[in-house]
Amino acid sequence: MATNVMRSWQREHLMEQRVLIVEDELLIALDLEMTIEEMGLRVAGLASDRQAALRLAPLADIAFVDVNLADGATGPDIGRHLAQEHGISVVFMTANPEAVADGVRGAIGVVQKPIMPRVVEQLLRYVAARRAGMLAVVPPQMMVFG
Repeated sequence: MATNVMRSWQREHLMEQRVLIVEDELLIALDLEMTIEEMGLRVAGLASDRQAALRLAPLADIAFVDVNLADGATGPDIGRHLAQEHGISVVFMTANPEAVADGVRGAIGVVQKPIMPRVVEQLLRYVAARRAGMLAVVPPQMMVFG
């Protein structure tokens, strides 16, 4: 019984999260958006550069951030700002995880692209649990920062 109540609470908490996608490759961003929406979550917006990401920041709880964007390798700086200034839970999604291998202050971790929809679901469940102060299993594809 307690397990069912906990799962129900986790599902409801997850559904309340709004996700910002910071990705300059439109097809990747749209695919990620579709995966998130199919899970029943809301996408706060799509951003391809720093200016758009910071404009959408007040609308988000979680952000998936690429390292290399339309305005250069601004992803780490954007992720740091989103986490520290807006309290957003940031996960980097990049083909170049070594670019953030030393970690980014405030961000949770990094996964290497390409990313399957089931991994996106695992990531969102993990991040939502962390946001709620709960213990959660780290998805095996994710490198968590210190």
